[in-house]
Amino acid sequence: MEFVSGYRDEFLDFAALLFGWFRKFVAEKGTMGTSLEGRWRQLEGQIRRLPQDPALWVLHVLPNRSVGISLGQGTEPGPGPGLGASRLLGDEPPLHLRDLSPYVSFVSLEDGEEGEEEEDEEEDGKGSSGTEKAEPQEGGEPAPSSRESPQKAKPPAKSEVTQKEASCADGCREDRGEAEKVPEKRKGRKSEAAPLHLSCLLLVTDEHGTILGIDLLMDGTHGRVGQSPGAENLAPRAYALLCHSMACPMGSGDPRKPRQLTVGDAHLHRDLESLVPRLGVKLAKTPMRTWGPRPGFTFASLRARTCHVCHKHSFEVKLTPCPQCSAVLYCGEACLQADWRRCPDDVSHRFWCPRLAGFMERTGELASLPFTYTAEVTSETFNKEAFLASRGLTRGYWTQLSMLIPGPGTPRSPWGSTSSLSHLLNGDPYQLLQGDGPALMPPVPLDPPKSLLGSWQDYYTWRGLSLDSPMAVLLTYPLTVYYVITHLVPQSFPELNIQNKQSLKIHVVEAGKEFDLVMVFWELLVLLPHVALELQFVGDSLPPESDQQHFTMKRDGPEVSVRPNSGASARLNSGTKEKGGRRDLQIRVSTRPYHLLQGPKPDLVIGFNSGFGLKDTWLSSLPRLQSLRVPAFFTESSEYSCVMDDQTMAVATGGGTSSPQPNPFRSPFRLRAADNCMPWYCNAFIFHLIYKPAQGGAVRSAPGPVPRPPTPAAPPVPTRRRRGEKKAARGPRRRR
Repeated sequence: MEFVSGYRDEFLDFAALLFGWFRKFVAEKGTMGTSLEGRWRQLEGQIRRLPQDPALWVLHVLPNRSVGISLGQGTEPGPGPGLGASRLLGDEPPLHLRDLSPYVSFVSLEDGEEGEEEEDEEEDGKGSSGTEKAEPQEGGEPAPSSRESPQKAKPPAKSEVTQKEASCADGCREDRGEAEKVPEKRKGRKSEAAPLHLSCLLLVTDEHGTILGIDLLMDGTHGRVGQSPGAENLAPRAYALLCHSMACPMGSGDPRKPRQLTVGDAHLHRDLESLVPRLGVKLAKTPMRTWGPRPGFTFASLRARTCHVCHKHSFEVKLTPCPQCSAVLYCGEACLQADWRRCPDDVSHRFWCPRLAGFMERTGELASLPFTYTAEVTSETFNKEAFLASRGLTRGYWTQLSMLIPGPGTPRSPWGSTSSLSHLLNGDPYQLLQGDGPALMPPVPLDPPKSLLGSWQDYYTWRGLSLDSPMAVLLTYPLTVYYVITHLVPQSFPELNIQNKQSLKIHVVEAGKEFDLVMVFWELLVLLPHVALELQFVGDSLPPESDQQHFTMKRDGPEVSVRPNSGASARLNSGTKEKGGRRDLQIRVSTRPYHLLQGPKPDLVIGFNSGFGLKDTWLSSLPRLQSLRVPAFFTESSEYSCVMDDQTMAVATGGGTSSPQPNPFRSPFRLRAADNCMPWYCNAFIFHLIYKPAQGGAVRSAPGPVPRPPTPAAPPVPTRRRRGEKKAARGPRRRR
């Protein structure tokens, strides 16, 4: 697929942005460091003429002692060792953070660290001197004392440390060999295979959390910050970082200088007192003593975009959309023409431009939602991290929406086994949906809905939710299943009479994020309390330790209990009822591709944000669905993705897909798009598979894919074919 905005982990775009900016910073810092001081005076003059940013800027000094970076070629097959920029920015960038595990990982440095520090002290002749004592540098020359006059702190020169960083600036070059392979834990002595130690991070942000610049100090070069002071004067490095952050801000916006700057380290603050005024910037009287200047400080979602062809970021070049479709971003005429003339023709922008223009026309329709925060969350500049932090949505399932990732050793999901899930969730089924404030979910209504719910407005009214509640972001998954069961299946497959079934077995294929939010599906029992439901999550992206797990969620008055089941449990028992005729919800897990799954035939198949063209297993799973011929509905995050899915279905089976229609229960959060301006939303569109007619069966030919733009859903031709096949087995089909 050409565009992967709705499928790629946001953290990977963030990492690519950091590496790209840092690589550019190191290259330009090296050039400036080897030139005359007059070049620095010229740069300072340019910065003094920049417009002023009314926001306060912060220079954070963040030491790190416990986490190292392991680089090298893993045991899994891959393009090669190391983690170059092409790994994040190339023609086939990874989609998930786990895809980088063979090449880069985070490891603990705590084991043996004390012994290593003692050895370092003996080798370097360091002692436990006072805070103002000068200490020797690597070259044997005494480092400047922290009492040294700030005027003597020269603009940055290219040192050994700079050269070391430059050699690692490409995200650590591709020419790293077998010696770069590292063990999982660091031993008590030095080794050539030891992980890289990011000893300190210099970070420039504004008061709202937007990252403007970054400098990485590798292999213990951070000196006095966080431990013994005086080991190295950080002022030249910090000054260079500040200059580059003002001339080329990473996060967003034009070059600018801050109204005021505050520093997160007392020694560095004192050393910068004479340097910062050269830039026309006021330095705060005292250093910052806490992590952020405001309680609500958070790293903002970065909005730096990239050229679709060359992948250059907006801090490097000026990006403009295609003048005809306004959908794709380019850095100039050369990249636009290169994309326009690509071969074969069906991948060129000349072929796609009219279609993309049509997709852009759906922007207003997809943003038409009833919530009070709709304008904010559907904007192209939506700051998701700030939205979550401002509402206290920083724990439980809300962390699955954040760009923040767990540290080393932290479980991928809030439960790793059925027993831990039982311990965690027995009682309140909405425990993981809570934020830091009051309860977000009101009590469960006594009666199910009296009429079918067809929109977020209907659901919020019945459920007693305020339109200011963000719960729709998590509940998009169970409400989409509800919509398929109550609206789409009866429209397209009326002979199944699905609304009168007492039990439903549903396969959730190629499950991913929705499995990490498994408890949100409890809401299905609130909406359909008289239906026994079994959800089987299937896919090789699921946690391996969850394979073959089976548990039942049972309502016990206002609470829920979780009961583990035997792995050899048989098909769902529709007779298992609660008092008053209410049913249970059974969850099964299979961590294998769908075409390898064995077991009873499901009543319904559902896939969320599937991306048929992004995973080779779909070329086997789609024929498997073709052979089962069960109703299969899929969501996608954009109309472009639906077109690509239709093409993949045609290649894999000879069938097609129905015309996609907007999902009324789509997530209200607009997804970040780096190289295009198309509207992307989780579960934005829904379609179902149209199977190729069985050979020799007494069925009509299936209609081809419906031309875009979307039209009402196709008639239920596939279901009539299934009925014809059954009758053909008993004898000739009688015509009326």
